[in-house]
Amino acid sequence: MRNERTTEEVALGIRRRVFEHSMRNNGGYLSQACSAGEQLAWLYNEELNLGAPTLPMIPKPFEGVPSPSNPDYHTGAGYNGPAAPDFDRLFIAPAHYALVAYATLIEVGRMAPEGLEMFNKDGSSVEMIGAEHSPGMEVHNGTLGIGLSTGAGLAYGRKRRGEPGRTWVFMSDGEVQEGQTWEAVQSAAYHGIDNLYAIMDVNDQQCDGAMSSVMEVGDIKTKFQNFGATCVEIDGHDISAMRDAVKESHEGRPLIILARTNPFNSMSILEERFPRLHYVRFKSEEERARMNVSIAADLGVEPVDYSH
Repeated sequence: MRNERTTEEVALGIRRRVFEHSMRNNGGYLSQACSAGEQLAWLYNEELNLGAPTLPMIPKPFEGVPSPSNPDYHTGAGYNGPAAPDFDRLFIAPAHYALVAYATLIEVGRMAPEGLEMFNKDGSSVEMIGAEHSPGMEVHNGTLGIGLSTGAGLAYGRKRRGEPGRTWVFMSDGEVQEGQTWEAVQSAAYHGIDNLYAIMDVNDQQCDGAMSSVMEVGDIKTKFQNFGATCVEIDGHDISAMRDAVKESHEGRPLIILARTNPFNSMSILEERFPRLHYVRFKSEEERARMNVSIAADLGVEPVDYSH
């Protein structure tokens, strides 16, 4: 399933949609759209081999957890198509990127725009922090650091079964502060899990501020290589660089793409808040109005009418 729009157009659409949503809801995960727009657009619009969605375009309400009394339970992975041997699988490791992931699904025609109106509403599956039943999500990755392990386990099973489909993990750089990430890389390298791919949004900021102010992580490219992965470092806003990076030879090793990004790319006024950009809640109506005008100009759209 391929979208007729260019990946650049999809990335811009993601940012515009997250911007509009955030203005109407007095805040949102704006910086994640700034840093990860190209990565998610490239994955969904070009790189991933996915089948047609198997779930309704307008997401159903939350229908409960798996149990004998809930035999029709399903995860949100159906928005990525069927889990068939030939198709790729995608895990969104940083669950707080959910708003950006939902916007991506809409931009590539896998979810209806009405789905975003259900965001963070009681009883909705379109959660603020994506859960396993949320659109595009297959497992719960709310604890940062477990996503790569989950992907590695699935990729190992698929490799042993001889399935041609790849397993992809979208990550954020805060996850390298978790030991489980490094265990996953080391295990994947040891077991030759070369059908495991990851792209990491390296935007140098996290919930509590700049990465360096929380825990200095050093040269993560060299660390990934020392733990046995093939690792490529690119400009995370350069789609051509992503196309080249995925071609890197990595027989017997997982491939990790470090996408270095700007958390206020295309929304320059957010630099005023850096590094406190994890979730942008407007401090006043004056700031909200000022950001509305500035970001709209950056994105080439009219300011959002959020008066109703």
